[in-house]
Amino acid sequence: MTSDQDRSPTAGASTPEAHRDELPADLDASGYVGPYQFPDNSRRRIPGYLYLVIAAVCVGIWVAGHDSSPIVNEGWLWAAGLLTVVAAYSISSGWRMHVDEKEALVKAQQSVGFPVGHASAQQVWRGLRSRPTWRVLCYSTEDPPERRGLVLVDAIDGEVVEHMVEDNPERWNAAPPVSDAP
Repeated sequence: MTSDQDRSPTAGASTPEAHRDELPADLDASGYVGPYQFPDNSRRRIPGYLYLVIAAVCVGIWVAGHDSSPIVNEGWLWAAGLLTVVAAYSISSGWRMHVDEKEALVKAQQSVGFPVGHASAQQVWRGLRSRPTWRVLCYSTEDPPERRGLVLVDAIDGEVVEHMVEDNPERWNAAPPVSDAP
């Protein structure tokens, strides 16, 4: 007979041997003190080079055993070709970013034409080769803001790709006064 504790879905999950998913240390911002650094997109090149090494191994296996082994056939060459194409894409999309989010916020403020109060930057990618771009949402300094702008800043050369400015359609009302009555 088993107890209720043995039947629970978390039984045994607190043991040291239990596997838990976790972020790599360079992506885990919870324990970091100081300004956050976005990971550079040039890290995409690392798997690209690994794909090239694996493709070369596939070609080497085909050369060594295509005449003498029933396991080695043209599929090894097709795999090497596919890995080479994926590697080329991975390496070519590994752009090194030269503009950080602070510089993107400055470029956005210069392009919207009004004093910026609240703003936020988000890293996005555009195009077939995934060129990194900062998407910056800006609000004017009034309370509530009267204008807002959306600016796309290229994260490689700092050029403003496009921008849009409009009157703020959002309506914020002041919060009703809090009464002390029970």
